[in-house]
Amino acid sequence: MRDTLKVGVVGVGYLGRFHALIYSRLAGVELVGVADVDAERAAAVAAEAGCEAFADPSALLGRVDAVSIVVPTSLHLPVARPYLEQGVHMLLEKPVAPDLDAGREIVRLAEASGATLQIGHLERFNAGIAALAGRIESPRFIEAQRMGGFTERATDVDVVSDLMIHDIDIILALVDADLADVRAVGSPVLTEHVDIANARLEFVNGTVANVVASRVSDKTTRRIRVFQPRGYLSLDFVEQTLDIATPVPQPDAARPQIHRERIQVEPVKPLDREIAAFVDCVRHHRRPLVHGAVGLQALEVALQVRERIGA
Repeated sequence: MRDTLKVGVVGVGYLGRFHALIYSRLAGVELVGVADVDAERAAAVAAEAGCEAFADPSALLGRVDAVSIVVPTSLHLPVARPYLEQGVHMLLEKPVAPDLDAGREIVRLAEASGATLQIGHLERFNAGIAALAGRIESPRFIEAQRMGGFTERATDVDVVSDLMIHDIDIILALVDADLADVRAVGSPVLTEHVDIANARLEFVNGTVANVVASRVSDKTTRRIRVFQPRGYLSLDFVEQTLDIATPVPQPDAARPQIHRERIQVEPVKPLDREIAAFVDCVRHHRRPLVHGAVGLQALEVALQVRERIGA
């Protein structure tokens, strides 16, 4: 591969614009262009990022080594296919696809051509999650809440695919066991899709996770709590604080004393870290942290949640 990595971004709506701006600042990376069916939007982002603008999503073919695909989930396979068939390395926004067949085909295409495929589960690059994961031993109960106010963004999908899938992916990474059962309830509130949902994930080793996601709440809450035999951990994504409670045996007492600690996590920009990790994987031929199979696993569980809800 040449010294300068040539990249492009397909889809420069709210999130895709940030992809373009981050690439434009990275050393050793040349942002060749951005593509969007909204030609005016593409031109505006291109002017901001200092690159060319295209209206055709396939216009970057043959001009880039790697690409970010940030289009609606329903378009992932048709937009990604020509790039993957030509071995273009890809950062594909989550979820990997709208259904398992399309997701499996995306992964197959990447494997067949040797293209690096990273799925954009952004929270894996949250500094708080890294701090939490490093302290996990054998979780028994996990509670995750991801709730916020309504916005028009991503209303083409339900809250499970939009928000809950983040915590599903995190929980699957924290629990070293197969999933045994999924139960879920949910309801539309402001859209035709499910806007609030609760899922209970039961694993074969006895671990249970309770996951709540809402995009119709007054207060923004993003928190995950983990209970394990030798302690309790609670991460606040918004405040980037990790609270830890650990029982400490006392020689002259019948019960342990609870030692409490609060860690203020050094904040980082997860999208910057995610894109930098993708570039590093491409340069050094490394398997991404969130590779295609990981994205498929999260999608499969999210689809099970939707099926239980009846969505």
